[in-house]
Amino acid sequence: MRVYPPCLLDTDILSELLKGHITVKERTKEYLSQHGRITFSQITQYEILKGLQSKKAPRQIEAFKTFCRANIILPLTDDAIMRAAEIYAELRETGHLVTDADILVAAIAITNQLTLVTNNIAHFSRIKGLNIENWKR
Repeated sequence: MRVYPPCLLDTDILSELLKGHITVKERTKEYLSQHGRITFSQITQYEILKGLQSKKAPRQIEAFKTFCRANIILPLTDDAIMRAAEIYAELRETGHLVTDADILVAAIAITNQLTLVTNNIAHFSRIKGLNIENWKR
Protein backbone atom coordinates (compact mmCIF):
# COMPACT_ATOMS: atom_id res chain seq x y z
CA MET A 1 0.00 0.00 0.00
CA ARG A 2 1.31 3.44 -0.87
CA VAL A 3 1.70 6.24 1.63
CA TYR A 4 -0.64 9.17 1.01
CA PRO A 5 0.22 12.77 1.88
CA PRO A 6 -2.52 14.79 3.60
CA CYS A 7 -5.00 15.63 0.82
CA LEU A 8 -7.92 17.89 -0.08
CA LEU A 9 -10.52 16.29 -2.35
CA ASP A 10 -11.83 18.41 -5.20
CA THR A 11 -15.50 18.34 -6.13
CA ASP A 12 -15.09 16.00 -9.10
CA ILE A 13 -13.34 13.33 -7.01
CA LEU A 14 -15.73 13.66 -4.06
CA SER A 15 -18.63 13.33 -6.50
CA GLU A 16 -17.11 10.16 -7.95
CA LEU A 17 -16.62 8.78 -4.44
CA LEU A 18 -20.25 9.45 -3.58
CA LYS A 19 -21.32 7.74 -6.84
CA GLY A 20 -19.20 4.69 -5.94
CA HIS A 21 -16.45 4.91 -8.58
CA ILE A 22 -14.38 1.79 -7.86
CA THR A 23 -10.87 3.26 -8.24
CA VAL A 24 -11.74 6.37 -6.22
CA LYS A 25 -13.34 4.19 -3.52
CA GLU A 26 -10.25 1.97 -3.29
CA ARG A 27 -7.86 4.91 -3.00
CA THR A 28 -10.11 6.62 -0.48
CA LYS A 29 -10.17 3.45 1.62
CA GLU A 30 -6.35 3.35 1.62
CA TYR A 31 -6.22 7.05 2.46
CA LEU A 32 -8.69 6.62 5.33
CA SER A 33 -6.62 3.78 6.79
CA GLN A 34 -3.75 6.28 7.10
CA HIS A 35 -5.56 9.54 7.90
CA GLY A 36 -8.91 8.56 9.42
CA ARG A 37 -11.04 11.16 7.65
CA ILE A 38 -11.14 12.88 4.31
CA THR A 39 -10.83 16.62 3.88
CA PHE A 40 -12.61 18.88 1.42
CA SER A 41 -13.42 22.58 1.25
CA GLN A 42 -16.56 24.59 1.84
CA ILE A 43 -16.42 25.34 -1.89
CA THR A 44 -16.77 21.63 -2.65
CA GLN A 45 -19.48 21.29 -0.01
CA TYR A 46 -21.42 24.07 -1.76
CA GLU A 47 -20.91 22.56 -5.22
CA ILE A 48 -22.17 19.13 -4.12
CA LEU A 49 -25.16 20.61 -2.27
CA LYS A 50 -26.17 22.87 -5.18
CA GLY A 51 -26.22 19.81 -7.45
CA LEU A 52 -28.33 17.83 -4.99
CA GLN A 53 -30.70 20.77 -4.47
CA SER A 54 -31.07 21.15 -8.24
CA LYS A 55 -32.00 17.47 -8.48
CA LYS A 56 -34.43 17.87 -5.58
CA ALA A 57 -32.84 14.93 -3.77
CA PRO A 58 -33.73 15.32 -0.06
CA ARG A 59 -32.48 11.85 0.98
CA GLN A 60 -29.15 12.42 -0.75
CA ILE A 61 -28.89 15.86 0.87
CA GLU A 62 -29.40 14.36 4.33
CA ALA A 63 -26.89 11.59 3.58
CA PHE A 64 -24.38 14.20 2.42
CA LYS A 65 -24.91 16.27 5.58
CA THR A 66 -24.12 13.15 7.64
CA PHE A 67 -21.06 12.52 5.47
CA CYS A 68 -19.90 16.11 6.06
CA ARG A 69 -20.16 15.72 9.85
CA ALA A 70 -17.93 12.62 9.69
CA ASN A 71 -15.16 14.36 7.75
CA ILE A 72 -13.19 17.62 7.71
CA ILE A 73 -14.47 20.66 5.80
CA LEU A 74 -12.00 23.50 5.48
CA PRO A 75 -13.31 27.08 5.40
CA LEU A 76 -12.32 29.89 3.10
CA THR A 77 -9.92 31.87 5.31
CA ASP A 78 -8.36 35.30 4.84
CA ASP A 79 -5.04 33.60 3.95
CA ALA A 80 -6.76 31.49 1.29
CA ILE A 81 -8.51 34.54 -0.14
CA MET A 82 -5.18 36.39 -0.41
CA ARG A 83 -3.55 33.36 -2.08
CA ALA A 84 -6.54 33.01 -4.44
CA ALA A 85 -6.17 36.64 -5.51
CA GLU A 86 -2.46 36.00 -6.23
CA ILE A 87 -3.32 32.88 -8.23
CA TYR A 88 -5.93 34.81 -10.23
CA ALA A 89 -3.40 37.55 -11.05
CA GLU A 90 -0.76 34.98 -12.11
CA LEU A 91 -3.22 33.10 -14.34
CA ARG A 92 -4.62 36.30 -15.84
CA GLU A 93 -1.10 37.42 -16.71
CA THR A 94 -0.49 34.17 -18.60
CA GLY A 95 -3.94 34.21 -20.22
CA HIS A 96 -4.85 30.83 -18.75
CA LEU A 97 -7.65 31.60 -16.30
CA VAL A 98 -9.69 28.89 -14.61
CA THR A 99 -12.97 29.23 -12.71
CA ASP A 100 -13.12 31.13 -9.44
CA ALA A 101 -14.22 27.94 -7.67
CA ASP A 102 -11.08 26.13 -8.88
CA ILE A 103 -8.89 29.05 -7.80
CA LEU A 104 -10.47 29.08 -4.34
CA VAL A 105 -10.11 25.31 -3.90
CA ALA A 106 -6.47 25.48 -4.99
CA ALA A 107 -5.80 28.34 -2.57
CA ILE A 108 -7.34 26.38 0.30
CA ALA A 109 -5.14 23.38 -0.57
CA ILE A 110 -1.99 25.51 -0.80
CA THR A 111 -2.57 27.47 2.40
CA ASN A 112 -3.25 24.26 4.31
CA GLN A 113 -0.26 22.47 2.74
CA LEU A 114 -2.45 19.76 1.25
CA THR A 115 -2.20 17.84 -2.00
CA LEU A 116 -5.26 18.44 -4.17
CA VAL A 117 -6.94 15.27 -5.40
CA THR A 118 -8.69 16.01 -8.69
CA ASN A 119 -9.41 14.60 -12.11
CA ASN A 120 -9.22 18.13 -13.53
CA ILE A 121 -5.47 18.08 -14.12
CA ALA A 122 -5.66 20.46 -17.11
CA HIS A 123 -6.96 23.36 -15.02
CA PHE A 124 -5.12 22.78 -11.77
CA SER A 125 -1.70 22.10 -13.32
CA ARG A 126 -1.64 25.81 -14.31
CA ILE A 127 -1.40 26.84 -10.65
CA LYS A 128 2.11 27.25 -9.25
CA GLY A 129 2.86 25.67 -5.88
CA LEU A 130 -0.08 23.26 -6.01
CA ASN A 131 0.58 19.53 -5.56
CA ILE A 132 -1.91 17.39 -7.47
CA GLU A 133 -2.95 13.72 -7.48
CA ASN A 134 -5.64 11.95 -9.49
CA TRP A 135 -7.37 9.08 -7.69
CA LYS A 136 -9.61 8.32 -10.68
CA ARG A 137 -6.81 6.81 -12.78
